[in-house]
Parts: sequence; structure tokens; C-alpha cells
Amino acid sequence: MNPYVLSTFMFSLGLGTFMTFISSNWILAWMGLEINTLAIIPLMAQPHHPRAVESATKYFMTQAAGAAIIMFSSLTNAWTTGVWDISNLTNPIANTMFMMALALKIGLAPTHFWLPEVLQGLDLTTGLILSTWQKLAPFALLIQTAHNIDPVLLTFLGTVSTIVGGWGGLNQTQLRKIMAYSSIAHMGWMIVIVQFSPKIALISLTIYIILTSSMFMILKTLMIKKLDSMSIIWSSNPILATMTALVLLSLAGLPPLTGFMPKWLILQEMAKQEMLIIAMIMALATLISLFFYLRLCYVIMLTIKPDVNNKPSMWRCKQTKMPLPVLLMITTATLLLPATPTVMILFT
Repeated sequence: MNPYVLSTFMFSLGLGTFMTFISSNWILAWMGLEINTLAIIPLMAQPHHPRAVESATKYFMTQAAGAAIIMFSSLTNAWTTGVWDISNLTNPIANTMFMMALALKIGLAPTHFWLPEVLQGLDLTTGLILSTWQKLAPFALLIQTAHNIDPVLLTFLGTVSTIVGGWGGLNQTQLRKIMAYSSIAHMGWMIVIVQFSPKIALISLTIYIILTSSMFMILKTLMIKKLDSMSIIWSSNPILATMTALVLLSLAGLPPLTGFMPKWLILQEMAKQEMLIIAMIMALATLISLFFYLRLCYVIMLTIKPDVNNKPSMWRCKQTKMPLPVLLMITTATLLLPATPTVMILFT
């Protein structure tokens, strides 16, 4: 792609998200979401592969449906209240429609079916943008309106997403689909807690972006997309294999890694709100997710890809060099847990 065209699309991507961030009016927020969606469609279809074009088409249809529902819910709310302010979303029907539209946009269960299929057809760079940057604008709207949305609906969507995210990733062999189900599970944790503590939800979103970016950068560095390809990491680069396993365990939320921080804070807040049963269900659903993360670690550390002996062995090849951004993201994704008090102060 021409660098000037690519710069235009990336600028539009940032502009749409920024417009949604600063908007207090439904029309401006909707325009930001549309600019954001239209800017990423050419980036998705850029490889000119039929699978990429299919993913771009599916993403466009899904996001267009979500944007239409958001516009209809804002019109319904403005019809009954007479104002277009985002913070004044008081109509119950508009609340429900808006929350389901946001669930469709960010891939919450039970409206998650498009996310694994779309992410599977994209290259790793565009998949990283879809899994991280594209969550920001809808999540900003959710934080502004969470106090008006039915808590039962938020709890239901969050709990179902954590369960579906765990079960869906069990039998996957494509790494991008595994990351898609990981995204669904992590979003469920954020949706449950946003009604009680938006600060913890923001911390969870930040940690999720760091962990997901680290994993996609590792996959991009190694140029691997399938589960069986991960077995060659240990023989070609033992240090990066160890770091990859630590990032996967951090995604699972195991202490003393960074990924334990949001789950710890969320479970603590849910205990304060006397939601012990929901907290227990979500913690047990995390054990299901832990299984396929450990499965990836097993493939990396304890297996060797079946191969013939008539070509050079992987350990004789030149090791893959890790760029500085990858090292910084891996370090943050694994060693940030002791800084939890500082993080809480920064998000106050």
C-alpha cells in the first residue's frame, strides 16, 4: 500500500476514535464510530486475498448493523427525552438496544460469532489493531453510559462471555482464533465490573491491550499462525520461547504475572458488591481458559514438530532477533504486578 494512503487511513482511524472520546452528543459519537470502521476496512482487504476480503466484508456488515442499532437507540432516547446527550440515556428500550449494539461491536457473547471468523482471515498486524484499538471507542461509550444500563444485562453478558471465551478456545488450532476467544473472555470481565468501578474496568482494558499486543508482536516476529508451528520456537530461540510461555500464562491471569492484576481487582470488587456466585462462576470459567493457554505452553516447551532429517535442523539456524518494542511489551506484560498500587493511583 502506498505510504501516503496508509498514513491517511491510520490518521482516519485515530481521528474516529478521538472523536468518540471527546463527544458528548450522540451524532458526533456515531460519526466517530463510522469513520473508525471505514478506515480499517481497506487495511483489512489490503492483502488482496479472498479470505481477507471475506473478513473485511463480514466486519463491515457487522459494524454497520451495530452502528445502525446505536443510531436507532439514540433516536428513540431523543424522542422520549428531547436531548441528544450521551449521559442522558434514560429510556429502558434505548438502553437495551444500545448495550446489545456495543456487545455486537466489541464481540461479546452471544453476539460474538463474527469475531473469530473475521480475525482468522486477517494478517497479524491488522488483527492486532482489531483486537486492541478497535475496542477503545465502543468502550469509551460504555463507560459514559454504564450507570444507565440495566445491571442484570451487563452481568449476564459478562458472565456468558467469560464462559464462551473459555469453551470456544479449547479445540482451536489457529492462533488467531484462540486470540479471538481470549478477547471475548477478557471483555466479559470488563463488562461485569464497569457498572461498579469504571476505574478497574479501564485498568483491565489497559492490561488486556498490553498482553494482547505482546502476543501478536511475538507471533509477528516469529511469523507463525498455527498451533503446530509453535513447536519450533524452542529449537530456534529458547529465550523467546520462555517469554512466549510467560505471556500466555499472564493472559491466563496466573500470579505473579501482570495478568493477575485485573482479575484480582475485579474479584475483590465483586466480593465487596456481594456478587459471590457470579465471581465464583467467572473464576471457574477462567480455569477453562487456562487449559488452552497451558496447551500452548506445552506445545512450545515440551514438543518438537514432526519432521524429516534431510534438511538443516532448526537449532542450527540463525536465531530470530527480538525488536526493542517487543522486549518492552513482554516485560510490561509479565512484571507489572508489583506496581499495582501505582497503577491504581494513576487511574484515579
